[in-house]
Amino acid sequence: MDIRYSANQKDFKSYTTQEIRDEFLIEKLFLPDEMVAVYSHVDRMVTMGCMPVNSTVSIDKGIDVLKAFGAKFLLERREIGIFNIGDTGEITVDGKIFPMGHKDCLYIAMGSKDVCFKSADPDSPARFYMVCAPTHKTCETKLITVENAAKRPLGTVETANKRVIYQFIHPDVLESCQLCMGLTELDEGSVWNTMPAHTHERRMEVYFYFKIPEDQVVFHLMGESSETRHIVLRSEQAVISPSWSIHAGCGTSRYSFIWAMGGENKEFDDMDGIATSELR
Repeated sequence: MDIRYSANQKDFKSYTTQEIRDEFLIEKLFLPDEMVAVYSHVDRMVTMGCMPVNSTVSIDKGIDVLKAFGAKFLLERREIGIFNIGDTGEITVDGKIFPMGHKDCLYIAMGSKDVCFKSADPDSPARFYMVCAPTHKTCETKLITVENAAKRPLGTVETANKRVIYQFIHPDVLESCQLCMGLTELDEGSVWNTMPAHTHERRMEVYFYFKIPEDQVVFHLMGESSETRHIVLRSEQAVISPSWSIHAGCGTSRYSFIWAMGGENKEFDDMDGIATSELR
């Protein structure tokens, strides 16, 4: 498991392009029949990816759970949100099977022991993207299909950020301890996300970009509003965003992304807005 330690905004100002990528970018999340995990010391969030092809894959495959978490099993003191961004698959949680279509989301509560991933067709595998957060209470494991997510249209064509936010793991949809997750899809012709920019001091965020054409990229902006930097991302890559950093992106085409937050609260609008004219 890859471990990333916390970076502060003062040191960040002197980072090279490669240092920024090494610290915040997660480049490869989907390897055949493997579990990929990146542990961030920013709010102790774990970003994970699994692409089962020829076998069923356990959530703790290749992870020394006792060493990494001091736990008997991965979700002993954690909750997790899982999106399927590939073709049809299924997740088994303590013997109960949850079918997962494209863009469906499964929330798995603390205390779940045996979690396994499987694709319906090895030639068109599922790809499970997930974020795991520490928790102190047990909620209900629940499947949320994309049809049942809360939809929140935002932005305009004039500012090239017309989009729909789909809220899945969110107080308006289901109860979790501290994890919030959702999916944002940009309309045709729109390329900006999370603009005007903001920060939220009370929680961190992870962005996972997908549905980016092979020959296109997203320029993800981060850093303090007075000294921004960027990371170039390609499809199915993620970026870790500390609480002090803005998190916005501009693509060379339309795209989608999954956002995950964890920290002090779950208030979607608890943020410190930054006027576009103030960005540097």
